[in-house]
Formats: sequence, C-alpha cells, structure tokens
Amino acid sequence: RNVMRLFPAMAACMSFLQIGLFSVGGGYAAIPLVQSLIVERQGWITMTEFTNLITIAEMTPGPIAVNSATFVGIRIAGLPGAVAATWGCIFPSCIIVSVLAYIYRRYRGGSAMGSILGSLRPAVVALIAGAGLSMLLAAVLPEVNGERMIQWGSLVLFSAAFIALRKWKLNPILVMFYTMVLQILSVNSVTWSY
Repeated sequence: RNVMRLFPAMAACMSFLQIGLFSVGGGYAAIPLVQSLIVERQGWITMTEFTNLITIAEMTPGPIAVNSATFVGIRIAGLPGAVAATWGCIFPSCIIVSVLAYIYRRYRGGSAMGSILGSLRPAVVALIAGAGLSMLLAAVLPEVNGERMIQWGSLVLFSAAFIALRKWKLNPILVMFYTMVLQILSVNSVTWSY
C-alpha cells in the first residue's frame, strides 16, 4: 500500500489492470468498476468528476474504460500515469480476447457456449443499469453541503434526452451536444431542497 503512494503511476496501472480484467461486457459494464475502484475506494476523483469523466469519455473516440484510464492516469501521475493506467486497462483484454477467440473458434457449435453467453447477459445489463442510476442520481440529486438538492434543469434535460434517444432515435452525439448547449444556457437553473 505504501509503495502505491510512492508510485502513483503504478497505483493507476494496478487499479485499471483490475478494471480491464473484470469489465466483462464492454465499456458500459466497466463503469461500475471504475466508480468502485477510482471514486469510492481510491478517492482519486469525486462522483461529480466521475460523471463528467464518463460524459467526456463517451464523447471522445475510443472505449470508455480506456479513455477513463487515460484521464485518471493524467490526473494522478501526469503522462506516466496516463500511459501506465491505459496499459493496465488494455493488457488484460488483449490476453483474454486472444484466449477466448481460440476457445470460441474451437467450440462455437456447442450448446454450452450459447448457454454460457446467454447466462452472462442479465448480469451485464444489471451492471450497466446500476452505473446509469448512480450517474443519474449524481446529476439530478447531487449532495450540496450535506443536503440533496433537486436539479430541475438536469431532470428536464435528462427526460428530453431520454425521449429523443428512445422514441425518435436521434443521433446520440447530437443529443449530447444539444443537452450541453441547453445546460450552459440554463446555468442559473432552479434548485430545491429534497
């Protein structure tokens, strides 16, 4: 533990090595792991910063976990931290995907493979939903001076974005851009105690 304090780049690498190793299901499934290790356990960023990080990581090219690793690595250890955290995030995937590709090619016709993949889907959906709910609460009901405050502007923007994406199937990048513009225009949004 003391070694990790002395070498923050190594700490970033080890944390994102765990994230890369256990984020089964893709980038969105990595979000709760990033939240748990980086926000709650290590305390390198706050929940508000985490929500901003996920927003930025979603808007930039590349996987969310890799973009998150780069951002957090830079934050805690500069460029060496970014390289170490990104490597830590990518390395397990390279090994695991190579092994799984071999196994899948060899056993893809078997019913056991379909059963295994089918049984993992509900767990991955639960991981993604849990992370989404945490981010929604951080955006709509942030804690201000120990008190939860309803951000009505954020709630309206979330609802509008959700409808635009689900009902009208609008381009997610455009929805994020319009939401950002509207949020900037409503900087003085009304807040109420909850």
